[in-house]
Amino acid sequence: MGYYDDSESKEQYLPQKKRNPFFTVLIMIIVAVVSSATTVFFMTSDEFGLLEDRASTASSQTTTSSLPVKNAVAVKSDTTKAVDKALESVVGIYTYQGNQLFEGTTETGAGSGVIYKKSGNYAYIVTNHHVVEGASQVEVQVSEGTRLQAKVIGSDELTDLAVLRIDGSKVNSVAEFGDSSKLTLGEPAIAIGNPLGFLEGSVTEGIISSTNRTIPVDTNGDGQEDWQSEVIQTDASINPGNSGGALINIDGQVIGINSSKIAQDEVEGIGFAIPMNVAKPIIEDLEQDGKVDRPTLGVRIADLSQVNPVGRTETLKLPDSVQEGVVIIEVEGSSLAEKAGLKQYDVITKVNGDKISSDAELRRSIYESNGKKMSITYYRNGKEQTTTVSF
Repeated sequence: MGYYDDSESKEQYLPQKKRNPFFTVLIMIIVAVVSSATTVFFMTSDEFGLLEDRASTASSQTTTSSLPVKNAVAVKSDTTKAVDKALESVVGIYTYQGNQLFEGTTETGAGSGVIYKKSGNYAYIVTNHHVVEGASQVEVQVSEGTRLQAKVIGSDELTDLAVLRIDGSKVNSVAEFGDSSKLTLGEPAIAIGNPLGFLEGSVTEGIISSTNRTIPVDTNGDGQEDWQSEVIQTDASINPGNSGGALINIDGQVIGINSSKIAQDEVEGIGFAIPMNVAKPIIEDLEQDGKVDRPTLGVRIADLSQVNPVGRTETLKLPDSVQEGVVIIEVEGSSLAEKAGLKQYDVITKVNGDKISSDAELRRSIYESNGKKMSITYYRNGKEQTTTVSF
């Protein structure tokens, strides 16, 4: 035996064997049976008129279908109408680091934003603080794919909100804000954003899982709660890149700014958005002043839970019934706290009648009382007292 190539007959290299007569007969029988079956099939088929013009039928089957084809239906629903209304006002946001003149810039992050206002030559966008934090350059991609340079007008770490400004000539749509105080548990919620930084205009749908959830926020990464953020909980998919995008209701109104999700293997469908009624005054402050002015008491405090049992009874002289509050460690001179008569080792338990159990809760109560009088209930030497702070 030898090797062969396709240009030559293979038979000349195969060993010659004597053929078996029985084998030859068997092959002839098989061929005859198959031929007969084929003939019967075509004859039977032809009785039903299927072979009237086999060549023509085969040809037509390659170009047309005998099955009825219906035209595609343009689906219109409350959801599609809501998305149509809000989609163009949701944009992609891209952040860069580096010196554009000397070193060039590198894209370092991506998120989403909502165009909420157009005034004069500018358009204004709300997004998350963490989306633009630390960026040396920010670009906004509007609906038609054009990227525009953006200026960060202001940013607030505690509420995780920021306001950007861009050239308004390319902006055709502005979002409508809804009333987040009127949300109903279980009503539809639609998230629009830029997940993964390149899927602009993605839409996911779910429901309102909670209308008023409070989650702890650690702004400086020290493991201590610095703020309590009031959020809307939803099971609409919120992925990296959705931050700063819109959570809308069935009327296409923005009811929240998507901000975060719980990302754990055993958790699914728990996302959060900043309620519009919470966001609006912050947006206004950032647009006008570039920051949020918040009052301070002028005290250094610690959670009562951090004080050991001996300190509670001997230093603070608290009754056993007081288990929650914040301890004043130091009072600044000429501060609001000093003017209100507060002193070191006073234990604040209530603000405006609401219980206080942590530093974050006290801060939030102070910020919400900005410009108003605030009633503070506290314990000094085991006795409950009340004072008023005037801002």
